[in-house]
Amino acid sequence: QVQLVESGGGLVQAGGSLRLSCAASGRTFSSYVMGWFRQAPGKELEFVAAISWSGGVTYYADSVKDRFTNSRDNAKNTVYLQMNSLKPEDTAVYYCAAVRRTTMGRFSEDKEYDYWGQGTQVAVSS
Repeated sequence: QVQLVESGGGLVQAGGSLRLSCAASGRTFSSYVMGWFRQAPGKELEFVAAISWSGGVTYYADSVKDRFTNSRDNAKNTVYLQMNSLKPEDTAVYYCAAVRRTTMGRFSEDKEYDYWGQGTQVAVSS
């Protein structure tokens, strides 16, 4: 079992930055692919980014590419999402997710993940 706890959300003006963190329990964090998803009010869950077990491979949704950076620190059992140049359309609840894999695909589908955090709210004002 893996428990995930997100933090770092908040209210920011357009153009600003936030860094989300996702802390994971368990001794095998380095064996997990980690993903970020978001859900805006009235919209479906949307893939944001995924990172391989080693941190060497990352994938991003086109809507966040070149603005968001996904990274991880396996010694701290934590994955990060650095969000720069935020836009009002980035407003959503952000979730981190985990699946135990040591091979990497895009992992952009929510059904591919086994564990989810409770989410953290990000609001971007115009």
